[in-house]
Amino acid sequence: MNATPARSLQTIVLTLVILGLIALALGGYLTPVSRFVLNPIITAQSWLARRVQTLQNYINQPQDVAILQERNAELEQEVALLQRQIIELQQQIAETRILSALVDFARVQPENRFVSASVIGRENYPFVQYAIIDKGSDNGLRSGMPVVTVQGLVGRISAVTAGAARIQLLTDAESKINVRTEPSRDQAMLVGSVTGEVSLDVIDPDAKIEVGNLVLTSGLGGDYPANILVGQVTGVRRIETEPLQYASIQPVVDFKNLEIVLVITNFRPEDITPLEPTVIAP
Repeated sequence: MNATPARSLQTIVLTLVILGLIALALGGYLTPVSRFVLNPIITAQSWLARRVQTLQNYINQPQDVAILQERNAELEQEVALLQRQIIELQQQIAETRILSALVDFARVQPENRFVSASVIGRENYPFVQYAIIDKGSDNGLRSGMPVVTVQGLVGRISAVTAGAARIQLLTDAESKINVRTEPSRDQAMLVGSVTGEVSLDVIDPDAKIEVGNLVLTSGLGGDYPANILVGQVTGVRRIETEPLQYASIQPVVDFKNLEIVLVITNFRPEDITPLEPTVIAP
């Protein structure tokens, strides 16, 4: 019988204590005590969390490095692909500009028919100055057809296969072209050389050729149509012991950067050799 009132009294006292602690906590009177008790616990938890995080980073580091290396390789491949695409676009833009200029050039010369071709090879050896293009007899090309660019004369086709053709450049040592100078209209022979330099040969000593004069095809000899720009006179040389004079020429075509050309397909060279009189020595 006495145990029951005692337990009731304990319960009442415990309840009053709890209510009192709650009241003190709500009133802020227990804050210093809670700090004193909780701060060590919080500090220990923080220290333990940092150590656990460090351990996890150490365990996961090899995997993270592998992922980063794989991603880096993927990005390098993407950059390389983009760089190739940029180069291809730049080449396409350059080719489009060249083709546009060639189309405009063809429009102002309605008397001629042209086939455009890309340069796919070069032969720049001693005594030989040739270029290979990607069009041939299947495209209507024939040996002897003149080849030009927007700037002027390139040369003429010297050999043809079904899908390609070889151009003898005007810089070739075997190239000989009948030309005239402007404005004097003096006739001369344009010749190449083993070094790729071009000059005027067999010039009348009375010809009034000066630096800066333009050089165009004359149409004589039947090998080339007339009035195609070839180059410009850069120097004149006279030899007292010879009855002729000579001139160095700068071609208007940049042969080092030759990419796309036009072949004049409606011109057929004429061999007039049988019509030339034979000079019999006395």
